[in-house]
Amino acid sequence: MEWYAGRIAGKAGITVNKEELWGSLHKKVNVMAEKMGNKSPHVAFDGVYDDMRIDWWTSGFWPGMLWIMHEMTGDPSFREKAWDWDASLEQCMVSNSNLHHDVGFQFLPTAVIKYKLTGDADARRRGIQAANFLAGRFNLAGRFLRAWNQDKTGWAIIDSCMNLSLLFWAAEEIQDPRFRHIAAAHADTVLEHFIREDGSVRHIVSFDPETGAFLETLGGQGHSPESGWSRGQTWALYGMANVYRYTGDIRYLHAAKRVAHYFLASLPEDAVPHWDFRTGNSEGEPRDTSAAACAASGLLEIAKHVAAPERELYDRAALRIMAALAGSYASFDDKTEAILREGTGNKPAGQNIDVGLIYGDYFLVEAAAKLNGWQGSIF
Repeated sequence: MEWYAGRIAGKAGITVNKEELWGSLHKKVNVMAEKMGNKSPHVAFDGVYDDMRIDWWTSGFWPGMLWIMHEMTGDPSFREKAWDWDASLEQCMVSNSNLHHDVGFQFLPTAVIKYKLTGDADARRRGIQAANFLAGRFNLAGRFLRAWNQDKTGWAIIDSCMNLSLLFWAAEEIQDPRFRHIAAAHADTVLEHFIREDGSVRHIVSFDPETGAFLETLGGQGHSPESGWSRGQTWALYGMANVYRYTGDIRYLHAAKRVAHYFLASLPEDAVPHWDFRTGNSEGEPRDTSAAACAASGLLEIAKHVAAPERELYDRAALRIMAALAGSYASFDDKTEAILREGTGNKPAGQNIDVGLIYGDYFLVEAAAKLNGWQGSIF
């Protein structure tokens, strides 16, 4: 990013220095670690995170933040705080739990990154075990990874794009292409049934679990079955970029770019999206800072894979979003645990609106690390 002089420009001239941003995040994560202890956070009400059960889908994001901080700073205290999370998650494999399609979100930022950074053999084993679990959810007839549990046998969701990296990693790690075949098959189903021609994305697609035939589109966490749920857009743009990174198949990069272009064209003036781009009237609708943070990191991933003349488009878009988040939506003091405000979890269900969300905080830290030279990858 030679064109980038160290300052991120946002709305109305708001700028933030990337080194200063990282320094603020470094201090804030230290505050979070002191305040949260062993909590498994998901939602922050009034800036204070809850403590969810370990099998909840968000349980990997906090340790993921710690591992990134350790890799970037060399501070052993972050490593110590992150170390035991994959062992705790492994217990969900041998006891009653609600693990499902999101084991990538849980084991990539814990077991897999731990193994990459430390060579720990148990972490490697746990990562492969999680990949086996995810591969076992593959529906051969419909070529999709089943979402959730209970009675949703034929459901697949856009979120699973971000879990495919677990399968690609396992395929490379143990030299077994079965994992790669499953991941690519699900990615192809995303191309066919989830990403619309205009780049907008469906959240849930239902298939006949016996025949694999398409049945219907469901609204899920979006405004309607045919709307544009903003966080779903980011799962797709980032997830497809990751699939391209592992496969080199240009179809996935083109898909990531198409989704990114729809996302960017739909942003309001301050570059932080409303929770859905197709509500009919965005006035008064809540924002979703978690979607913004995930998009910023995903756009930086896309930028790594395009030619130099294109790269600036995605870099600048990511920087604009980061400036808006840091300048208007983030708290770096020691009074709160959460970093970002105005996250939206599930608006149709009336759940977790205008709150802090741990995955929003995670992707903000991840994107800031990338801006400051981090060459690693978790997803």
